[in-house]
Amino acid sequence: MRSTVAAGRICACVLAAIGIDVAAASAILTVRPMFPADNVWNVAIDQLPVDANSAAYITTIGASKPVHPDFGTVYAGAPNGIAYVVVPGAQLRVPVTFTYAPESDPGPYPIPADAPIEGGAQSSGDRHVLIVDRDAAKLYELFAAYPNTDGSWRAGSGAVFDLTSNALRPATWTSADAAGLPILPGLVRYEEVFAGEIAHALRFTAPQTRNAFIWPARHQASDLTDAKYPPMGQRFRLKQSVNISGFGHNVQIILRALKKYGMFLADNGSSWFLSGAPDPRWDDDELHQLGSLHGSDFEAVDESSLMVNPNSGQTRAGAGSILPAAMIAVEFHCRSADRYLMTADATAIAALDTGCIPGWMRTGEMLNVFAATAHIDSTHADMCSTSGHGRGNVSTQIDTRSFACGATAGRLPNIWPQGSGDAPAAALPNGSDGSCGAGTVPVYGLFDNRPDLNHRYTASLATRDELRAIGWSAEGLGPLGVAMCAPAP
Repeated sequence: MRSTVAAGRICACVLAAIGIDVAAASAILTVRPMFPADNVWNVAIDQLPVDANSAAYITTIGASKPVHPDFGTVYAGAPNGIAYVVVPGAQLRVPVTFTYAPESDPGPYPIPADAPIEGGAQSSGDRHVLIVDRDAAKLYELFAAYPNTDGSWRAGSGAVFDLTSNALRPATWTSADAAGLPILPGLVRYEEVFAGEIAHALRFTAPQTRNAFIWPARHQASDLTDAKYPPMGQRFRLKQSVNISGFGHNVQIILRALKKYGMFLADNGSSWFLSGAPDPRWDDDELHQLGSLHGSDFEAVDESSLMVNPNSGQTRAGAGSILPAAMIAVEFHCRSADRYLMTADATAIAALDTGCIPGWMRTGEMLNVFAATAHIDSTHADMCSTSGHGRGNVSTQIDTRSFACGATAGRLPNIWPQGSGDAPAAALPNGSDGSCGAGTVPVYGLFDNRPDLNHRYTASLATRDELRAIGWSAEGLGPLGVAMCAPAP
């Protein structure tokens, strides 16, 4: 059965109520992921080298300064954080005038009359206004935004981002953020934490920055020139050595993202202030656990090897990031049913990204897969992908052994083979030790020992070890359980 049909069945599974306001809490998911999968916001940097100036940057920002969640429920009578609103394509466009017009994208902007303003209507702070046009996949962001009595708005600056594109703003241009970057993709959002994974970089501030910016930032906001000050766009990550097991569940999800995807220095402000969107479902006491972390728990990252073009957010191969050698297989998770699904079929991916809310979300796991034309010798094998949908649940099992796939499909009811677009071919690991040949990387297979077939596949040894630690079993060859070999990034 083709994956387009499978996606329809998956949608039926996840539309069950999970006890939250779907329109309010999951509307943003209609435009996920923000920017292409190979965009610098969406690739992991956990294996990239430490920046040569890391120690100086940490000292300057404050090695002993605590991390502060600059978001939560309510602060000083207003929603705590940078709010956003999602609007349909038919939303009325209104004129906007800008103080920094030469570096702003001209209006009109689709701003509702009741658009949330950061800090509230009476705020004297940054007053960011963020709007997502869900139909056009466009992000509109304003800094220092004020409504006028005639329905128009005035703002310090404004920027429009195409969420389907890797294009950056013109060099030296600001945005609604000092670094010339978008704000919304870097926010901690409750919907993602609820779903169990933040699969992108985050945003933070520092009190002193250099009069410089590095890719992917486009703008600086300082007169300081000493190399000890970090430039705008500098990326930091939580050190892998930091033990996060003692933190609350939601905070652990945030910290895993800080280890894997890190955070961009995006604006001048207080030390280690991590940005997020307000939500009444946050537990402020839990979020304040972040304060037990300090600047010394972080390190600056050198991500220059990822850059393809200085005017594009697209990345080349980088450790932890998977880019298309031929196709990309993407993993999704349905929290309400606790199911995992992996597919490389573009139609299915689009259906899950845009039509299957509130349940299905990307986990951040992606694999390269070979196109069918790569199956040219005995070192490769066609991949079958079977998905079970009994009892309203879905799980994917990928196998390079044709007899195993046939046996699975014949043995279990409610099993369908995915179409050839899903994962056409993989390289075979060594049959004795599970090693992979040149140009490929091991993909570890795991299952959770439940009778309802929950399988996962990852090229990350760290992820494999995390799953093993919570009871998942290896499913593959050699001591590490190598299921197949994927094209190297």
